[in-house]
Amino acid sequence: MAEEPTERISEAEHAVMEALWARHPLTANEVADAVAPARGWGLATVKTLLSRLAAKQVIATEPQGKRFLYSPLVAREAYLGGESRRLVDRLFGGSAAGLFAHLAEAEALTAADLDQIEALLKQIRGGEGL
Repeated sequence: MAEEPTERISEAEHAVMEALWARHPLTANEVADAVAPARGWGLATVKTLLSRLAAKQVIATEPQGKRFLYSPLVAREAYLGGESRRLVDRLFGGSAAGLFAHLAEAEALTAADLDQIEALLKQIRGGEGL
């Protein structure tokens, strides 16, 4: 799979990508079944989103008779990594610590969140020998 997309993925396109990351390949009807009911979309909307994603080269299209099968070309982890970096860069001047400080000040972190963060930091420090 490719690294991260060169073009931004909209919120609506992201919903389609989540369906494809969860299971692929899928037909347009299968993608619509997965995402359309919760969003009030029709099949035409899903097909438009699939076309946009194909144009952005983040999904592959494979003809199968009269229909197409769609699969992601970008790994979910790569996409999340790129989006996370853009968020931190745009809102916190590139400082991940600034993001965590903001969340802590806004009381958006629960005790369970803090425990998970501490465990991740220990794991990272242990892996890097810090």
